[in-house]
Amino acid sequence: MTERQALVVRGGWEGHHPVEATDYFLPHLQANGFAVRVENSPKVYADADFMAGVDLIVQCMTMSTIEKDELAGLTRAVENGTGLAGWHGGIADSYRNSSDYLQLVGGQFACHPPKAPDERKGEQSDFFIPYRVEITATDHPVMEGIADFDLVTEQYWVLSDEYNTVLATTTLAKNEWEPWHRPITSPAIWTRDWGKGRVFVCTPGHDMDVIRNEDVTTIIQRGMLWAAR
Repeated sequence: MTERQALVVRGGWEGHHPVEATDYFLPHLQANGFAVRVENSPKVYADADFMAGVDLIVQCMTMSTIEKDELAGLTRAVENGTGLAGWHGGIADSYRNSSDYLQLVGGQFACHPPKAPDERKGEQSDFFIPYRVEITATDHPVMEGIADFDLVTEQYWVLSDEYNTVLATTTLAKNEWEPWHRPITSPAIWTRDWGKGRVFVCTPGHDMDVIRNEDVTTIIQRGMLWAAR
């Protein structure tokens, strides 16, 4: 069996633990026949010769920026059949300066609502609220055997479009202290076909406690394999 090539691109905001989070999944990739190259910036995307042989990109790069040639290389690779997978801000809150990246991925982090004002302490945990991930595509191979599950972490409001295949949703509440007028259902996990390639996004994954959740781990592991060439 020929070994496939996976590329892990990680960095950006350290609050999402890009090194620890991606290291957690490296044994899974290696056990499934991938040679893994790890890079700490998107510069590698501009290396056309290397990217032509990449079967899967796992990106964990929150915020940060991407140069024109790097984005062109990433998009070209996916169009030619390279899979792209990631979780939380590492894929859905990357490269905010690029509308072309947003179109490729299919969803952009907008906000994560906080607790009630009297419960906030000026810490990250101000945004850790209980919410449910509701499975909408039980017959998809990524979601097989997984039922709705509950988390206490950041709940992503995602701006997206109808081209996504939504595998799970989450509904953001309308609280009296929020400016929106009704509950909002947002995609929580989705896939997207782009050229010959596949894109997989899982919005849960803020920290290692969430990533180690059995359902979240399984979904990300399956999603990476599903997206790969």
